[in-house]
Amino acid sequence: MSTRSLPLPINPALLKHAEQRRQRLENRIADQITRFAGSMQFVYLHVIWFAAWIILGVEHYPYGLLTMIVSLEAIFLSTFVMISQNRADEKRQVLADHQWRTVQEEDQQNQQLLELSNQILELTRAIHQIAAAQSAAGGRPAGSNGAQPGSLRGAAGERVDSPTKEPSGGLAPGTGGS
Repeated sequence: MSTRSLPLPINPALLKHAEQRRQRLENRIADQITRFAGSMQFVYLHVIWFAAWIILGVEHYPYGLLTMIVSLEAIFLSTFVMISQNRADEKRQVLADHQWRTVQEEDQQNQQLLELSNQILELTRAIHQIAAAQSAAGGRPAGSNGAQPGSLRGAAGERVDSPTKEPSGGLAPGTGGS
């Protein structure tokens, strides 16, 4: 009774669910029967069985015993199909629960990001208000003359006087240079 086993799921929630299912003997038996009953080997076995039953003349037409055996088999197989459906429903529920938890965590992270973004926006507005107030008052931030470092031009593009050395060795503001 060689049947191809199903690959292990990669979803952590399904892995945990599969491990819990394997712990009970009846679940393992039901899984094996369902897996075999859903295979082509099962179909081939029945074709051979029915052909041998009829060709070997185990019983005569209308094959009452064969009909009864097949009916009982159908009853049991339908039960295993329902067990399989229940297992599939359990898997879907496990996935749905896992996805719901993931969505809730993402929603919480999104709320935190929105709060941080709003804080950044408030701080940016406060900085702009302070800068606008200083600009309107004609003041510059302490220690700033508006010049870019290494430049002879100020923030508005006007020439900024820089101290230079006189030939006599003294410093004279506003003289010399280019």
